[in-house]
Amino acid sequence: MDLKMDALLLRAADYGENDRMVTLLTAERGKLGAAMKGVRKAGAKLRFASQPFCFAEYVFAEKNGRNTVTQASLHDGFYDLRTNVGAYYAAACVTEACDLFAMENMAAGPLLVCAVTALESIEQNLDAPNAPLVKFLAEAVMLAGYPLSAGDCPVCGKKISGRRFFDLRTGSFNCAECAVGVPASESTYRALRETILRIGGEEVEGEEHAEADGYVRALRLLRAYISYQTDADLPALSQYISL
Repeated sequence: MDLKMDALLLRAADYGENDRMVTLLTAERGKLGAAMKGVRKAGAKLRFASQPFCFAEYVFAEKNGRNTVTQASLHDGFYDLRTNVGAYYAAACVTEACDLFAMENMAAGPLLVCAVTALESIEQNLDAPNAPLVKFLAEAVMLAGYPLSAGDCPVCGKKISGRRFFDLRTGSFNCAECAVGVPASESTYRALRETILRIGGEEVEGEEHAEADGYVRALRLLRAYISYQTDADLPALSQYISL
């Protein structure tokens, strides 16, 4: 039985002399593994479809529970991401997070849209990918069912000012009086608050905008939060932060 689905390539591993095994993110079936035969040969017709960040319409032949890619029609290869080391690693963080959060045989349309949108934004901001990456990770963790908020203190209900703390259990910021969680800087709070408001379609009015340093700090905090909630390491994100 043949299947045809839009998919984003998350990772690929060489197999045999000329083949690759790929893991793809699809809207209909979540994470999907498939073989791509002969794509490592020079001039292979489907070579492009086994490259990092490929977003394409894939056609699969399914037999005995195994999938083989037989055709592919490119939507976007995000080739400019390969021209900038920082942007490349930021994009790798996107596919790494998708690989972590997506499961087989689950509907993953919102995550796929979120990931492709993030790659487009990173490609448009090659020299400044921090804000698009923070937005993607924040949206991805919420899609995965992990709460994330940057409003008033959930413990006492007061507006947060001065020192702040982030509770890795609940994904929320707390005031200094309640002091639940790990210390977090004002710039971290501002970057995540601005990001969460924009994800929700709200305008950021009457507040100071986040600075570049805040997004770097927000990435560190999101890494810690994801690791705490999932018990998984994110090597690409750690490497990106260290660049």
